[in-house]
Parts: sequence; structure tokens; C-alpha cells
Amino acid sequence: MTLELQSIGRRLGERWILRDLDLTVNSGECVALLGASGCGKSTALRLIAGLDQPDQGQILINGESMQAIPARERRIGMVFQSYALFPHLTIYNNLELGLRLRGISAEQRRTRVNTILEVVQLSDQAEQRPSQLSGGQRQRVALARALLRDPLIFLLDEPMSNLDAQLREELRPELKRLILDGTQPVIYVTHDQQEAMALADRIAVMRHGR
Repeated sequence: MTLELQSIGRRLGERWILRDLDLTVNSGECVALLGASGCGKSTALRLIAGLDQPDQGQILINGESMQAIPARERRIGMVFQSYALFPHLTIYNNLELGLRLRGISAEQRRTRVNTILEVVQLSDQAEQRPSQLSGGQRQRVALARALLRDPLIFLLDEPMSNLDAQLREELRPELKRLILDGTQPVIYVTHDQQEAMALADRIAVMRHGR
């Protein structure tokens, strides 16, 4: 499995916020996009995920252009800085919702959610709501939701930036166990050089959209 960005560009009005970005990420490889806020890191992820469309260049997954493929069909697991959990739903229902919307049977949903809860070591918290969990536990729920998509590619947009330094340090082995040691290509966006060096196989430094 290979992810390729070929001369990708994105324009906002007359200003290019991303220009001529070339990047290849291979199976089992984690590439960190490192740079200050506003350099185009998160924009690149949105283009890969299909949430926005590039104004130039193309994105290929295993050699297939993604230009005509909608976001819901790209099989990309994305983890956001904000966790993006529904506060009124239990942890179990937060995880089960996406499977239900995809038309997966109740029995399969139950099996898959219970299995992933064991993987992220949150089975005992299944009936709690996000507000009842610690920051680290909420992040594990977000990772579990991404894993449930059975993704071809993982995109992580500063997933630990809301956590304090000690908790980030504690979660790094969990992140590696759950996602970074897998077979999928991974892009990890961060502004933290130490985090990039600890987690990534390669680091791509971005500045002014390049």
C-alpha cells in the first residue's frame, strides 16, 4: 500500500496555502509533517482525506487517483486534535455509530466494538460518556474509532497536542502499538520536533505551504 502526493496545491483566493507538495509514504511507514501553525500541514491531510479538493496535482493510493473518489469511500482513518467524540453518547455508542451508518449488522457491530474496546483497554468504560474519561482515555477512543474503519491509511492531526507533557510521553507506546507498528502508511502532523523524532520513520519539514 502506497500513498503518493504529486505536486499537490491548494489555493485560498489568490494565495497558495499549499504549493507543489510531493510526498510518498509506503506500507508500514510513518512520515511526520513537521512545521509551525499555518504552514499547510492540516490542509494536506484534508486533501488526502477528501474533505477538500486540490487546485493542482493529484493524490494516489496504490496508484489509483483519488480525484473522483468521495471521502466516505477512501477508507482513511483520521484522528483529530479535538477527538471529535459525541458528548451525549456512551463510549460504546460513539464507536458503534459509524458502523451502523455503514449498514453493518447489529451482531457484527457488537463483536467489532467489543473487540476494539479490549484492544484499547477500555472495556470497563464502555458505558461511560466522554466527559467521564481522562484525556488519555478519550484519545484512545478516538484511535479505536479510526481502527474500526479498517483503513488503508492513517492520518493523525496533532492527536496529542491537547495533553500535558507527561501524558503525551505515556501515550506514545500506546500509539505505536495501536497504529504506528501496523502495515498501513501513516502521516503524523505535529509542530513538536521531539514527538516527530520519537514516532516517525521520516520527517518532512513544511514551511510556507511547501
